[in-house]
Amino acid sequence: MAFQPIVDLAAQGVWAHEALVRGVEGQGAGWVLGQVNEGNRYAFDQSCRVKAIELAASLPMNGARLSINFLPNAVYKAEACIQATLAAARRTGFPTDRIIFEVTENERIVDHDHLKSIFTEYKRQGFLTAIDDFGSGYSGLNLLAEFQPDIIKLDMELTRGIDSDRPRRSIVKAILTVCDDLGIIPVAEGVETVDEARALRDLGVTLMQGYLFAKPAFQAVVNDPPQHLAA
Repeated sequence: MAFQPIVDLAAQGVWAHEALVRGVEGQGAGWVLGQVNEGNRYAFDQSCRVKAIELAASLPMNGARLSINFLPNAVYKAEACIQATLAAARRTGFPTDRIIFEVTENERIVDHDHLKSIFTEYKRQGFLTAIDDFGSGYSGLNLLAEFQPDIIKLDMELTRGIDSDRPRRSIVKAILTVCDDLGIIPVAEGVETVDEARALRDLGVTLMQGYLFAKPAFQAVVNDPPQHLAA
């Protein structure tokens, strides 16, 4: 696993670390995910959750949350599939209320009712839930209308060049209004320049992730990324 921080500009610190799958020699996520198929999808998803929690528990997280990506199509029954995760959290002493489960909007969701049941069970267990890559995938606002996660992560295609792109600013502003109405926390992904960060901050986004702050660290966490500007 590699870990990339999500910074909180308002608090001038790290809000969470996202666990990103890597090969044992540092190979990228694409290389690893390219080996996932129907036969090993469930085992892979379970292994990633457990590994992320075990590693996070051994690293200096300093109270930050842990964000884990999951494959909804690998979960056959939320109550059963979450047991290994709960066991890993108990075994390592990692608090479940500091774990976020992200589902990417890029993955085609075969059964929306199934995903809703997963989110409902995860919330019941005390986990936080998030929709990753929001604004880039198959369902968009329809996904948000069916179930409201605790967090949405704005896709980098929306944040890229937002400082000089009026349509992107208008779209993000509208999404933030929805987030405010529904009590959802927005996170901006893929932030690479100070101007992008400033434009997002001016729109009201204070949680950001991207190369401007830190690249993913292999088997490690970055607890003091440069903040660049105060909210």
